[in-house]
Amino acid sequence: MHKIRKGDDVIVIAGRDKGKRGTVLRRVDKNHVVVEGVNRVKKHQRPNPMKGLTGGIVDKDMPIHVSNVALFNPQTKKADRVGVKAMPDGRQVRVFKSNREQVDA
Repeated sequence: MHKIRKGDDVIVIAGRDKGKRGTVLRRVDKNHVVVEGVNRVKKHQRPNPMKGLTGGIVDKDMPIHVSNVALFNPQTKKADRVGVKAMPDGRQVRVFKSNREQVDA
């Protein structure tokens, strides 16, 4: 079970964009996620008439390591670590470490 998933609200806790908050757009692989507005770079793009792309300099969100992001806890308004708890019916749910509240309420 991944502790950080697509659609989660996260805060960057290390690196150039420390303190920024955004939504996870996608998981690239086991250890990297793309966060909206974080780790943004400028890419020089050539025009491609076949795809209808115009040339120029475009902004692009690059992947960031999952160890550099933490889930945003709306109750404490801070970044929080995530744990996994087994429910009585056998399924596993994610919980915040600070207050043991369920992430997916």
